[in-house]
Amino acid sequence: MAPFASHSASTAKRTAAAHNPWVVFWAAFILRVLYITLAHTYHIRLEQDHFQFGWEMGRVARALATGYGYADPFVGYTGPTAWVPPLYPLLLAGVFKLFGVYTALSAWVILTVNSVFSAATAPLIYKIAARCYNRKVAVWSAWIWVLYPAAMQYAVRWVWEMSLTAFLFTAVLLLALWMRRIGEDAFGADRQTTGPWLLFGAIWGLIALSNPTLLLFLPVCGIWILMGARPLNAAFRNAVLSGLLFLAALAPWAVRNWRAFHAFIPIRDNLGAELEASSGPGANGFPVMATLPLVANAPRTVLYKSLGELRYVRLEGEKGKAYIAAHPGRYALLSLKRIYFFWVSVPHPVGRSAWNEYFRELNYCLFSITGILGLALSLKRRAPAAGLFAWAFALLPLTYYLVTVNARFRHPLEPLIAIFSVYLFQSAELRWRRAKKSPSPGQLTA
Repeated sequence: MAPFASHSASTAKRTAAAHNPWVVFWAAFILRVLYITLAHTYHIRLEQDHFQFGWEMGRVARALATGYGYADPFVGYTGPTAWVPPLYPLLLAGVFKLFGVYTALSAWVILTVNSVFSAATAPLIYKIAARCYNRKVAVWSAWIWVLYPAAMQYAVRWVWEMSLTAFLFTAVLLLALWMRRIGEDAFGADRQTTGPWLLFGAIWGLIALSNPTLLLFLPVCGIWILMGARPLNAAFRNAVLSGLLFLAALAPWAVRNWRAFHAFIPIRDNLGAELEASSGPGANGFPVMATLPLVANAPRTVLYKSLGELRYVRLEGEKGKAYIAAHPGRYALLSLKRIYFFWVSVPHPVGRSAWNEYFRELNYCLFSITGILGLALSLKRRAPAAGLFAWAFALLPLTYYLVTVNARFRHPLEPLIAIFSVYLFQSAELRWRRAKKSPSPGQLTA
């Protein structure tokens, strides 16, 4: 009996560790940092004066760290910018100040910071799945996020905001579930007091300053929380305070933009340029890099410098809208292609291995299919908050369908995709087990 008891105790310890949020976080974080260090992903290519070190955000961070202010997103000194939202460039500028501009140490540090956000998403995934489904779905979903290479790629290879945005979005979803008491006794203490609503507004403020495209989901999320409020009047007052805090978080940036451009720019100003680059002449549904001011002395770069950013973006936007108005059928076709690209994967440039490209797209597409099927099953079975999650799937990609698309744009939805995929396969496993245990008609008659 002693060996059996010892084996049972060790199994219980492993199970408890697998469900421990801190174990999940540290496993994810250590794995990511080891990959960054051993795979040398912090050695970023030097082409175009380190442009791949954060692209436009890296350029703005360099300008901030070297005393030029929030400016110069492309080549040379071109003046103030609102091309990218400010949260991640400010974080990157702080790293540059401490560890050097475009240094390998700065790259290692910022990728490690990305890894903190990515690793912190795993316990949130566990808690969302545990509230809406069960602990088995929760533990599998969290550990898939910990171990699955595609889930960690944006943390360990990309100097961009995806890991931060995905963490913030997952956190606000968990907060919404907590405020609605999903997965808990409905008769407990009220969760729609002032404090939680202020936290809701603060997180959405950070999301807006990281990736404002997600704001399409904000009204739905807020209304969904209010639908569970009792009494409604008090919760509505708290929601108004939350909205004021959200606007207060955006106000300093909007004031800065007014002073820099003498125009109201709540977060970013690049919509017109992105629209023309992705839907204008020669576009194929995703941005044509030659149409953006990325290369020194190229015609677009010269035009960008001579006009200034705001006039340049407005001019490009007018050209893009005029082309779309003249070719509505082509724009509709490009939008359908962008829907396909969002869920199946944006093609890589010519020159990549055909087999590598095939397996990359298969991996990306399979995750989309299992996630969507898992969501559909959740809606069919009326899983808690399934309707809220469906709105996220409907609204978050909408801007990308209409304007521009990249594979990384799906990342904020990938925590939910992981949960739905696990739920789908667990449901299939349970159904298979029940079918296996049920007697066949021949056995019944025998």
